[in-house]
Amino acid sequence: MQIKEILQALPSLSISDRLKIAESALQLVIQEKHSLTKDQQKRQLTLAAMTAIADYAPSSELNIFSELEGEDFCNDPDEDFYNSGN
Repeated sequence: MQIKEILQALPSLSISDRLKIAESALQLVIQEKHSLTKDQQKRQLTLAAMTAIADYAPSSELNIFSELEGEDFCNDPDEDFYNSGN
């Protein structure tokens, strides 16, 4: 069975079956990860880091909320958000 066929079949499966498939796939990935040499692990981490660089670019969606850093998130000046439980 090809990846395309598997992905097309997933929506017709029950949630339970999809979870079983996801769990099995994750277990296979974990087993493979544990069987890698240190050199292979280092190469995989390098590739993952290179892939993630675009996610951290200034215009990326990951950084979209950084414009709000330091701003209050409570809009009601009459409400003492931090002491409302006292």
